[in-house]
Amino acid sequence: MPVWLRRSQPATASESRVIALKRAYHDESFGFRKPRQFTLPDYTPAELSNRTANAPLLRYADALRTHGHRAASIDPLDLLRRERVPALEPSRYGLSDPTRTYDIRGILWTGQEPEPNNHWVLRDIAEFLNTVYVGRIAYEYMDLPNKTERFWFAHLLESQPSTSMLHCNAQRKQRIHQSIACSEVFDTFLQAKFPNLKRYGLEGGESMLPALDALIGEAARAGVTHIVLAMPHRGRLNLLTGLLGYDPAYLFHKIKGGAEWNVEGGQFSGDVLSHLAASSILNYDGKEIKVTLLPNPSHLEAVNPVALGKARAKQYTLLKTLEKGSEGVDGCMLGDKVMCVQIHGDASFTGQGIVMETLGLSNLPHYTSGGSVHIVVNNNIGYTTPASSARSSLYCSDVAKMTNCPVLHVNGDYPEDVVRAVEIAFKYRNHFRKDIVIDLLVYRRWGHNELDEPSFTQPLMYQKIRARRSVPALYEDRLMNEGVLQKDTPASVRASYKEMLTDALAASASYSPPPIKLERQWSTTKIDGNDIKMVWPGSSEAQTFDTGVDAEILKEVGRAGVSVPEGFAIHPRLQRHVKNRLAALEKGEGIDWATAEAMAFGSLMLGGCDVRIAGQDVGRGTFSHRYVAMLVDQKTEGVVVPLNHALSKATGKLELANSSLSEEAVLGFEYGASWERPDFLPIWEAQFGDFFNGAQVIVDTFISSAETKWGKQSGIVLLLPHGLDGAGPEHSSSRIERMLQLTNDPCSPQPNVNVNMHVVYPTSPAQYFHLLRRQVKRNYRKPLVVAAPKGLLRLAVASSSLSDMLPGTKFRPVIPDIALTAAAKRVILMSGKLYYDLVKERAARDLDQRVAIIRIEELSPFPFSELTDALKPYMGDGTKRIEWMWVQEEPKNQGAWGHVKDRLGVVLRALGGNGDVEYVGRREDAVPAPGIGDTYRTQQKAVMDGAFYGL
Repeated sequence: MPVWLRRSQPATASESRVIALKRAYHDESFGFRKPRQFTLPDYTPAELSNRTANAPLLRYADALRTHGHRAASIDPLDLLRRERVPALEPSRYGLSDPTRTYDIRGILWTGQEPEPNNHWVLRDIAEFLNTVYVGRIAYEYMDLPNKTERFWFAHLLESQPSTSMLHCNAQRKQRIHQSIACSEVFDTFLQAKFPNLKRYGLEGGESMLPALDALIGEAARAGVTHIVLAMPHRGRLNLLTGLLGYDPAYLFHKIKGGAEWNVEGGQFSGDVLSHLAASSILNYDGKEIKVTLLPNPSHLEAVNPVALGKARAKQYTLLKTLEKGSEGVDGCMLGDKVMCVQIHGDASFTGQGIVMETLGLSNLPHYTSGGSVHIVVNNNIGYTTPASSARSSLYCSDVAKMTNCPVLHVNGDYPEDVVRAVEIAFKYRNHFRKDIVIDLLVYRRWGHNELDEPSFTQPLMYQKIRARRSVPALYEDRLMNEGVLQKDTPASVRASYKEMLTDALAASASYSPPPIKLERQWSTTKIDGNDIKMVWPGSSEAQTFDTGVDAEILKEVGRAGVSVPEGFAIHPRLQRHVKNRLAALEKGEGIDWATAEAMAFGSLMLGGCDVRIAGQDVGRGTFSHRYVAMLVDQKTEGVVVPLNHALSKATGKLELANSSLSEEAVLGFEYGASWERPDFLPIWEAQFGDFFNGAQVIVDTFISSAETKWGKQSGIVLLLPHGLDGAGPEHSSSRIERMLQLTNDPCSPQPNVNVNMHVVYPTSPAQYFHLLRRQVKRNYRKPLVVAAPKGLLRLAVASSSLSDMLPGTKFRPVIPDIALTAAAKRVILMSGKLYYDLVKERAARDLDQRVAIIRIEELSPFPFSELTDALKPYMGDGTKRIEWMWVQEEPKNQGAWGHVKDRLGVVLRALGGNGDVEYVGRREDAVPAPGIGDTYRTQQKAVMDGAFYGL
């Protein structure tokens, strides 16, 4: 067996010590997966001696490996400016005699074992290297820092002729032809029947289809059972109706204005053609593989981290098992069964920052999914922007080098070379479980869409394009010359496919779309040991189950959360926190936020639910509040998560995933994980609330709208620390107003309302506890946005009792002021941490009997019924005049005021009042909070004075 096909050897002891020094932190925490380490056999003494003796030849060979891509024939339009590459000439290394014989041992890898002829003449060596590295596939792998990976590529490429494709027999060539010919027929059919349609066709880039066909086939034969696929608009319809078997009648029904699903009540808006999705089961040589093409928004590349997160979540059970080979277990490793495939455009791959962020996640221990294959469908143009104005690098794929990712460039005019490139890419991914990029150079026959005139801005490019025959036509000529296709076969293939499309178009007139359903893992969820049918939010069947927990279980979980393994050296300062938590559990009082969170997590884990909390510094928490959720041994830096360690009977696991310093890709990743199954609680915590700004695209196009557009439920939780405390403009606000603006919360009470997101601002640990458990203890899923605490984390009065979390208790959308009703002259309505400041100020002014303070804890959906019940006692017989105030610390144009003012009026008018509510808070401002300490304190005092003026 050739050396490049052998499974690489484990790292040596010395190498392992180096690896351990590089990364000991987190090694023991659940979900952590170290990058795999490989070694290939080193050069033999004879090979090393020969490399020294023939150093000029070695330099020449390495020059071809390193710089061959600069002279390769990879551009179908020949638009890349290819200058002469002196480094590729033998004479540069003193190799001038083409007939001189050289010993090639340790320099070239011809795949012959043992080498029957170790001596080649220079002419043959040059021809061999140019055939491998300066053809229609170009390789960039010599910049990889890992010697084993460089060896692997050199062995593979040089032992397999690049002029022929592995396993490319006549039958496979006919399959390639059929896929690209039918794609061309599809595009011309749509152009004829729907000439004003923006279809974003694949003309010029048809080789993408055999590339995907080959990739999926290779994966299936290797044992992969599921591919999660992300792609933009171009060629999407071709892929759907071709390889993925999407019913063309369904598509034509949609083109003519029909809906994707048969839905009553208008709960779903649907989406445009270029965002359609599908899930298909394909068969390759008897091996079934499921391909899930995710829906995507128009924001290019935004779907990629979502796909990566879903691919990881599909393998979550693997994280609970031992890796293959460890302790003799024949188990699975990440990537064995699931693969993420990401398709990109050249302009967006270079220009969109989320690409860099997602690539940065690919090898991280809590984010890897076992390696992705990236295919950049490279038109050498953006909308109208040429490559020269779109990137500062030579290739659009150069951004991938930040993660030491190998790149294969291939000429899309030659489908067989494209397939070979894909096969090589999959072999690399499957061996090393790392990302690899295929730069598929093609062209775009029309403009950005079929209604554009591209020659306005690219006249020379489109002069070339319009003068050339199509990719399918060129391939047909080659196959007929080879005798693979008969003269009449191409026309027959095209006519047959066109007939099928014609029949489908006729059938679309009476086509009825299928009903939208919750299927497979989304059909049921486990609640209190019972399988509960999942339903659509807003249906009459939607319900929330009891979120309270027995006291003994709460105590068991609370103690487990601070359980320190024997011999584990925790930080001395944490001993006090452990002692305080145990004392609070014993008394049943003084339960802080971290303890409540741990009890929510642990109780869900006991019920079989997996919990993952991710973000920057979540292991400890930005404010050191999650201090004992993840313990770090002070002597070894080994890590233990007490809930996983001590709750041995829990089938669920807690994964604490400290992320890279990214918001958009990380939030997209966690959101993708939330799509996988309902028995999972994914949480993303921003370091500070306003840091979600960097992930606004994910919030807008996925979290707030995916259910309405695509029928996708998600139970993701966003923890966004919020509250003005003198920290300045950028660390104070979670921008509640933006989140509320994104909701479809009605302005008046509606039956069975289906609000797209729940937005809350809890003021006690018990409220937070119930909110986390409520996410899972429902027969539907909704995104939850939490304006999370900062200063309240250690505020003694902002603690809870165990009695607030027992069976029968639940989250309260409105918390009334039970100490005061009839005597009140003024009722303050508010949300959040300002409550404790108001209570303290009320007592200081001796106004406890005159001012009631009512907390609205859930802002969306607005709690009309609960608020009505809370305000009724203050209405009296109608003769007493009550002053109604909304008090907030945020500026008037921010915070919750814009959302609540009309809704408060609706409630008050329904109770017989005039609906007027006075606003008290900061005036309108361009920033959430000032950066000048004196100004902040002056403004905060003005809010307090305004809340109690005149009393």
